[in-house]
Amino acid sequence: MSLLRTIIETANTLLCRLKRGRRVVPAPHPGDGLVKLNLGCGLAVCEGWLNVDASLNALIAGWPHSLLKIMYRASGANRYYTLEQYTGLLGSHRFLHHDLAFNLPFPDNSADFVYSSHFLEHLFREDARRLLAESLRVLKPGGICRICVPDLAYAVAQYQAGKKKAMLENYFFVEDRASYLARHKYMYDFELLRDVLQELGFVDVRRCSYQEGRTPDIAVLDNRPEETVYVEAAKPAQSSGH
Repeated sequence: MSLLRTIIETANTLLCRLKRGRRVVPAPHPGDGLVKLNLGCGLAVCEGWLNVDASLNALIAGWPHSLLKIMYRASGANRYYTLEQYTGLLGSHRFLHHDLAFNLPFPDNSADFVYSSHFLEHLFREDARRLLAESLRVLKPGGICRICVPDLAYAVAQYQAGKKKAMLENYFFVEDRASYLARHKYMYDFELLRDVLQELGFVDVRRCSYQEGRTPDIAVLDNRPEETVYVEAAKPAQSSGH
């Protein structure tokens, strides 16, 4: 099964690269009239959001239940979700399969909220910067971007407390040979993330508490409070050309 998963993940990576640069229009507004994008979501999703991810799961979302059952066996998700949870999530939420290291496939000023949790660290620094710039571009003036990442300060504290092996394995050398997407490629604390957001043109950059902020549904979306830094930033109300 590990060989099958490796083959499937490799094929998915190649497909992502082939699809780079594709532009699509945003999904129709949900009932509340807001366009909400959940970037690099994995299976941490919420009703009313468009979930954008490059994983195999996003690619097969909406497939017939019988096929999802087969794919579940080859998916790394079977370590964290039951079959019923897995098929339920992929069958009842909106997904878009897209490589976020390249761009966001949405028009300018088209989204009210952008949310991303425990994803930015899976991108190389320049790719992460590009994604944040793309988030600024697609947000409407005054729109909010909430970024949640493992806190570098927390990781360093774990090292200083003598938890060296756990710190290295959890934050710097994630062992998942079957999935290139699972590996961490950079780390942030609040100041590092604040600086890049401000450099790109975001305003009102603030550190938030767990499940507190201006972003809707964070009581569902936020997770791992003990190790996470939560940051919200706004697109200027009067856009300066982004």
